[in-house]
Amino acid sequence: MEDTRNLVDEYKGLSNEQIFDLLQNKCIPLEIAIENVEHDFNIGSIVRTANSFNVSKVHIIGKKKYNRRGAMCTDKYLKIVHHSAIEDFIQTQTGREIVAIENNTPRAKALGEKQFNPNTTLIFGSENNGITPELLEKANDVRFIESFGSTRSVNVGVAAGIAMYEYVRQNIF
Repeated sequence: MEDTRNLVDEYKGLSNEQIFDLLQNKCIPLEIAIENVEHDFNIGSIVRTANSFNVSKVHIIGKKKYNRRGAMCTDKYLKIVHHSAIEDFIQTQTGREIVAIENNTPRAKALGEKQFNPNTTLIFGSENNGITPELLEKANDVRFIESFGSTRSVNVGVAAGIAMYEYVRQNIF
């Protein structure tokens, strides 16, 4: 029977568990954290992008349930950890630089000027409200994505892809 999953050829015909194990053995040190305050559809999109870059872990902070449609089943191949509270998440971040991607704060500096530490965790908030002040305060660094049109920001799923790519460009390529 033909494997119709959206997989590169290397993983066709393998079980979800086999794919998960193979990816974990060669994942990059980047971690992603998503503060889920609104059951946002964009979380699925961020999870799919995290799988594409083979990040080591995705943290979901807040509501455990999220709209998985955008993940297109890639959440089966990725280590996803749920934290009911911000402090639970912070305790897992020893030795890591926490970088928030948020444009709605005076702390934010341009992403293009950032030199990423290999042991980085990127944090993203909800599409409507961004990252909560409580979590933003815990970040070591805050960055915004430079834009040149009339809107003040890109969609959070797009922002996650841009930030992950910049990390990979600096630390993996």
